[in-house]
Amino acid sequence: MTGSSSSFFSHFWSSALRAKPPLGQSSDVILANPGGGLVRRLGPFDLLLLGIGASIGAGIFVVTGTVARDAGPGVTISFLLAGASCVLNGLCYAELASRFPAVVGGVYLYTYTTFNELTAFIVFTQLMVDCHIGVASIARSLASYIVNILELIPSFKDNIPNWVGHGSDDIFGFLSINILAPILLLLLTIILCRGVRESTLVNTIMTITKVTIILVVIIVGAFEVDASNWSPFAPYGFKPMLTGATVAFFAYVGFDAVANLAEESKRPQRDLPIGMIGSLVACLVLYMGVCLVITGMVPYKLLGEDAPLAEAFKSKGLNSVSFLISIGAIAGLTTTLLVSLYVQSRMYVGIGRDGLLPAIFGKVHPTRHTPIHSQIWVGVVASILAGLLNVDLLSRILSVGTLTSYSIGAACVITVRWNDNDDYDVDTRVSTISRMKGITCIIVIASCGFAAGILFRYSGSTLAYMFLILPSVIAVLAVADLQFGQV
Repeated sequence: MTGSSSSFFSHFWSSALRAKPPLGQSSDVILANPGGGLVRRLGPFDLLLLGIGASIGAGIFVVTGTVARDAGPGVTISFLLAGASCVLNGLCYAELASRFPAVVGGVYLYTYTTFNELTAFIVFTQLMVDCHIGVASIARSLASYIVNILELIPSFKDNIPNWVGHGSDDIFGFLSINILAPILLLLLTIILCRGVRESTLVNTIMTITKVTIILVVIIVGAFEVDASNWSPFAPYGFKPMLTGATVAFFAYVGFDAVANLAEESKRPQRDLPIGMIGSLVACLVLYMGVCLVITGMVPYKLLGEDAPLAEAFKSKGLNSVSFLISIGAIAGLTTTLLVSLYVQSRMYVGIGRDGLLPAIFGKVHPTRHTPIHSQIWVGVVASILAGLLNVDLLSRILSVGTLTSYSIGAACVITVRWNDNDDYDVDTRVSTISRMKGITCIIVIASCGFAAGILFRYSGSTLAYMFLILPSVIAVLAVADLQFGQV
């Protein structure tokens, strides 16, 4: 018995610690998955719109005002800092996408190829829990927006029960019935199952609609700006702007979805970086434009909390623009849902092919060229969560999963770079030292970030700034070592 147990654990650890050999060419995918490959239909413009569709949701109409109440007109700097940090993350993903361009999987694939199977599976599990709950929460918000629009019609006003779209009162503290949210999710799942062409068309129409509305908001609002509202630009100093950047960061989340579409990209090594970085830059410009307009139209202290942008235009008598903002929020939430469901199914395809889940998850329909089984699974799970649970609290708690995936993506880049240097030296000891340097850098930077956040949140000590400077110094030294060092 002892021998069999020892053999089991030995086999488990040998499997858990093995790394996936990279598939570098499109032909490798065909050989590895005969008859089961996805179709390469997505060009750089499609990927750009998918990245924007995943990133820009209703948050642009809410988060901008929320942060502005604390940071003043300096909210623009908050979004600039958050955007800059996301661009750095985007560059990490772009490099990994160009190194491993052939198959689906995103950060799961990068982790499996760079580290090992166990780490990759843990990353996948955390991401999927986070994504399922996030999608359910967005579906509930979309259902609530749609009901609000319907209630503008006199015959519907005050006649739609809460359990239809807004969610019923909580039962046992976590159960809350919502009928419309799962219906919307199932409709989007059907569209995704029909094929890439149909789902891409819906995303293109919705994304162009919401970007057009945002541009209209910026242009019309620019004529209502009172420059005196921008003075002082940073009424409470730099700290609220930095704190606001941590909130604004989540308004950019979604660009990494493009990394999961490698197998459907026509030229993944070129198109994936264009899609990721291009969507980030586009979102950064739009967010900063909205921030300048909203803080210029209304004094930041008077901005509302639930719908600050819509209320700002109402205060100027521009009710038609306020209605457009509601339409833009619906379009934004719809594209975010569509792309999220789309990308989650592709991650299931990757892990199903690797044998870490039943093989049915890795199957692709032979004529529609979509992973129907994975897509249905994702849609059904999200529908159940959206229909039965109040997921708002859980969605806030699990947002740490997104930060974790970005951190692991950066760790993959560091490890790959050091491994590149190791190729010039066959000494195993040197390889081990390089890996330990990378792990040490990551742990120290993460610890400094955590300490800085705690100090900013509870004490406001100037010591927090030291914990922000230290990671920058470490990063500079690491770059110098990667560029000029031999190990």
